[in-house]
Amino acid sequence: MHNIRNITDDLIYIGCSDRKLALFESAYKVPDGVSYNSYLLKDEKTVLFDTVDKSCDVQFFKNLKAALGENKLDYLVIHHMEPDHAALIEDVIEKYPETKIVCTAKAEQMIKQFFDFDFNALIVKEGDTLNTGKHELQFVLAPMVHWPEVMVTYDKTTKTLFSADAFGSFGAISGNLYDNLNIDEARRYYTNIVGKYGMQVQMLLKKAAALDIEMICPLHGTILKNDIKLAFEKYNKWSLYEPEEKGVLIAYSSVYGGTENVLEILAGKLADKGVKSIKMFNMSYADSSIVLAEAFKYSHIVMGSTTYNTGVFESMHVFLHQIISHNLQNRKFVLIENGSWAATCGGQMRAELEKLKGTEFLNDIFCIKSTLKEEQITELDNVVNTIVNSLKV
Repeated sequence: MHNIRNITDDLIYIGCSDRKLALFESAYKVPDGVSYNSYLLKDEKTVLFDTVDKSCDVQFFKNLKAALGENKLDYLVIHHMEPDHAALIEDVIEKYPETKIVCTAKAEQMIKQFFDFDFNALIVKEGDTLNTGKHELQFVLAPMVHWPEVMVTYDKTTKTLFSADAFGSFGAISGNLYDNLNIDEARRYYTNIVGKYGMQVQMLLKKAAALDIEMICPLHGTILKNDIKLAFEKYNKWSLYEPEEKGVLIAYSSVYGGTENVLEILAGKLADKGVKSIKMFNMSYADSSIVLAEAFKYSHIVMGSTTYNTGVFESMHVFLHQIISHNLQNRKFVLIENGSWAATCGGQMRAELEKLKGTEFLNDIFCIKSTLKEEQITELDNVVNTIVNSLKV
């Protein structure tokens, strides 16, 4: 049975949700699943906006057939070539061979990389338009948001932006197609998937600001109507690497509890000084995609690690790599290291974090050897006071 939803009189949602998936892109936990969004515009010419992941192929083709009815499929617009959106391109053309694929030149090249079939392509450039009858579609290039072939489509008639992976979110759609915007999952999606490409997102935001947008149809997550302003505000902060909130993220690794104890004491002292926004994560157990999203949220980050084989402990090393590879900027750091016989990880963490723009270190590396000693409490209090004073600026 098909499961299609009318968005407007002539725009139909034909996507699907996957609640069985454990790891999105084999990397990110999705306990609430994920949606794969596809849309069909029924005008004098019919337009399919993207396909879905292979896992949803049966449902997708039932939906497409029901939505098309007796109409033929004239165009397939490809916004982004990642297989969670493009896996069924060849199958669509096989079923509807007269369909013309609308895409960028780079996307055409990628289609030939992923598939081996003949197709008719309409290659579009920045500002090109396509008239389908009542609707006029304008194509806007969005390279590196977050692949080089990406474009978005603006329907001038209905003021709708088909935004590719921009403004998307983790989470399956639970009935309601509109504005069920979970900021935490939208942030986690942005930071982990798109976060490295802030400059390119800024370029897209500037283009989008020139458009009169009343609805956003992303490739993941709910359709935005009421939350468009909020989504733009969040994307602007995230892509400028500006903290959303003055607060302290504490991420640590600890083998026998000595490092953990120091961070627990530090968190308590911060709270006693009136700091309300504190989040703590043991990186050996935490979902690193969540912690990365929190790093984009908070202004101050405390990182504590055990020295392991004269290096940064493995779980903290993974988190450190994620911060660097996702280009986090403009954060204030406090570093704490532990080592029973060779406390060296603090300097290594600092050397990595210095690669990021706008990084500020609030303290010399605070070093403990196995466990915190009474004579170090004053030094720890100084670290706490430095953080508190910095939060007030």
